[in-house]
Amino acid sequence: MATSNAPAGRPLNLRYVPLLYNSAESDQSASRLIFTLFPEWEHAEGKLEFVRFTEGITNTLIKAVKRRPGYTEEQIDEEAVLLRAYGNGTEVLIDRDRETISHSLLSQLNLAPPLLARFQNGLLYRFIRGRVCKPEDLRRENVWRGVARRLGEWHARLPIVFESEEPHIPSASKLNISEPAINGNTSGKGIPNLWSVMQKWVLALPATTDQERTRKNVLQKELKRSVMELGGTLGLGKNGLVYGHCDLLCGNVIVHPQPSTTTPQSTTVSFIDYEYATPCPAAFDLANHFAEWGGLSCDYSVLPTRSVRRSFLREYLDSYTHHITQTSSPHVSTRLQNGEKGAARQAGERQEREEMRRKELEQRLFDEVDRFRGIPGLYWGVWALIQKTISQIDFDYGSYAELRLGEYWASRREEQDERNKRDTGHHTRENGVVNGHREVLERERRWATE
Repeated sequence: MATSNAPAGRPLNLRYVPLLYNSAESDQSASRLIFTLFPEWEHAEGKLEFVRFTEGITNTLIKAVKRRPGYTEEQIDEEAVLLRAYGNGTEVLIDRDRETISHSLLSQLNLAPPLLARFQNGLLYRFIRGRVCKPEDLRRENVWRGVARRLGEWHARLPIVFESEEPHIPSASKLNISEPAINGNTSGKGIPNLWSVMQKWVLALPATTDQERTRKNVLQKELKRSVMELGGTLGLGKNGLVYGHCDLLCGNVIVHPQPSTTTPQSTTVSFIDYEYATPCPAAFDLANHFAEWGGLSCDYSVLPTRSVRRSFLREYLDSYTHHITQTSSPHVSTRLQNGEKGAARQAGERQEREEMRRKELEQRLFDEVDRFRGIPGLYWGVWALIQKTISQIDFDYGSYAELRLGEYWASRREEQDERNKRDTGHHTRENGVVNGHREVLERERRWATE
């Protein structure tokens, strides 16, 4: 047989197919995987077709459909399968076992499609019927409100399960990196979390030339600085962390089919691709999504303004509060419920206090997102520097790394300028250029626009 129990260390209760997807013979290798999963498809009536999605810059994503005679498109989509083959060398960046566990957990909560099987270099899971977003879709009110609601549900319902409360990264040995080095910079959180992931990436950066070693040292110092300044963020959830998606770009947001009468309050979306999901401050997941409004081209002129971000956060908190009060998850935030117990009070007074707490929470989260606005640039900048050395995908990772790191430096410079303004009463910005990218300052200007 072509199936077996998963090798040691892999998640249990998931079918394992010991076959490899090969991009050099895409249709043939994909067919072998699908026919192993569904043997009856090989001889049943109807052609097996493959649709390749091209939006991603990490993995290969293919939709397999069986065009049975007489079936409608909706019926065909109901049994369609997605095949996702991992990008070359991405185990340096992504813990694939943890990704599979995350997908399984999300599926149990009806927040992800059913996971069907794992193969040597990828996953097979059910297709979500709907429309994949483009960058401009994220900026449409009915869509961003749907994203806000779904993200609030994610952060409220998903329990955080750390691999260890003590420093330990199982894949560290693959990188020839000492575990204490990885985990000594993670603000005392359980492992893994956003900071431990970033530490792992920084330590995996190439360092064969003087220039590479210098950059690696600089980025290590910036990560330490970021952890010191932001690692203790109050945030939401247990210990200031929620289980974040951490990669909410347009291609990972699916808009469900809906009537033409759809209103901003009724649009429903789902999230796909959970390979970067990890415990993180809610502010990071939110700031990272806002950065994706500009797409891979990083069009800063379309990022959400302050007023739009406030409206998004209001929608997000409505959803978060609704779902957190309906779950028995241990990370229920007492900050959302403080004062609800005790002596009975007049309904009007209680409602007034609740609204005050709500406004305080909204303002705090707004400020936290603002402080985190540069961290996605550091995160994806380091990621792109690694991808530049390992990826076989036709994408200019080098230029993308410089652009994203430029966002981080621009936010740092703006913060310093604000401090100087408070101390001296005037700005000290020079020439309007950050790391050779004049346009990244446009990002800061847009971010500050009301």
